[in-house]
Amino acid sequence: MSPEIIQQVIADYFAATRAMNLSAWLATFAEDAISYEPETPPLEGHPALSQFFQNIAGLFEQVGLTEENIFITGNQAAVKWKGQGVGKNGKTVIFAGIDIFEVNNAGKIQKMWAYWSPAAMMAELQG
Repeated sequence: MSPEIIQQVIADYFAATRAMNLSAWLATFAEDAISYEPETPPLEGHPALSQFFQNIAGLFEQVGLTEENIFITGNQAAVKWKGQGVGKNGKTVIFAGIDIFEVNNAGKIQKMWAYWSPAAMMAELQG
């Protein structure tokens, strides 16, 4: 797997979050992908990933993640990111995290481990 392919799938993933584009976001994942998000059981496959995306996006008028640093090794990448959003209640939130991506031979995200605090984001959004 070339670093350029991994870089592109990560760029597509983050661009889809900023566009709040569910179909573009799902297209970055393998059909049987698994995402390990904090405070939830693993999300397995497109239906579970879709529900997660819709749950988060449903809280916001506008939200997106921007990659700050990307470190690629083999078929994996660690990405430090920053999130910003405006809730349906008009509150602005800023949050951050680190995602670890494993990309398969088809250039799709096979596994993802997310390190961030949904509870802190929710507290800021509701506070």
